[in-house]
Amino acid sequence: MEEDKLVCSEKCPHFNKINKVKEREPKADEYLKLSNMFKLFADETRLKIICSLLKEELCVCDLCELLNLNQSAVSHQLQLLRNSKLVKFRREGKQIFYSLDDEHVELIIQMALDHIVEEEEKNGKLL
Repeated sequence: MEEDKLVCSEKCPHFNKINKVKEREPKADEYLKLSNMFKLFADETRLKIICSLLKEELCVCDLCELLNLNQSAVSHQLQLLRNSKLVKFRREGKQIFYSLDDEHVELIIQMALDHIVEEEEKNGKLL
């Protein structure tokens, strides 16, 4: 398609629609928090940690072995995820077990994965 066919041929804002969007628009601080959350999801290591925790509560040693990373790297990523309330931990004796903070994190990841699979299937490709 040519670029000029992808825009309106005349200026005709639909103010009723614009006003509806403005009424429901997130606040500035909510945009910032949302942006920061998606930045956390943009890192492959953090995504691997989150996807691992979708299935099972794991300790740092488990995550290190599973992801073939050293404890320092895993701990650093877990700290970022903890600070953003994406994962939580519990202590059992000398071990610290991590899990997703709540079902919202699981929903975000699962919806994104479902979208990827659906797009791949539409295009005749399977993951």
